[in-house]
Amino acid sequence: HVQLVESGGGLVQPGGSLRLSCAASGCTYNRNCMAWFRQAPGKEREGVARIATGSGNTYYADSVTGRFTISQDNAKNTVYLQMNSLKPEDTAMYYCAATPWSCGGNWADKDKYGHWGQGTQVTVS
Repeated sequence: HVQLVESGGGLVQPGGSLRLSCAASGCTYNRNCMAWFRQAPGKEREGVARIATGSGNTYYADSVTGRFTISQDNAKNTVYLQMNSLKPEDTAMYYCAATPWSCGGNWADKDKYGHWGQGTQVTVS
């Protein structure tokens, strides 16, 4: 089993930055691929970025490419999401997710992930 705990959300002005953290505990083989998703009120949960924990390979949604960076610190079992140049449309609840499967295929399919954190709110206003 994997436990995921997000932190780092908050209120920020447009153009500002935040860094989200996702601390993971439990079986490492259950988190070969980790991702950040977000969900705004009335909208579907969407994939933001993902990282293959073995290779460090990353991928981003078009809407955040060039502004967000996903990274990991294996010693701390933590995945980060550095968010720069934030826009009001980035406002959402942000969730960390993990899967034992590879990041290949449709990494942004939320049904691929069996482990989720409780979420952290990001508000850009």
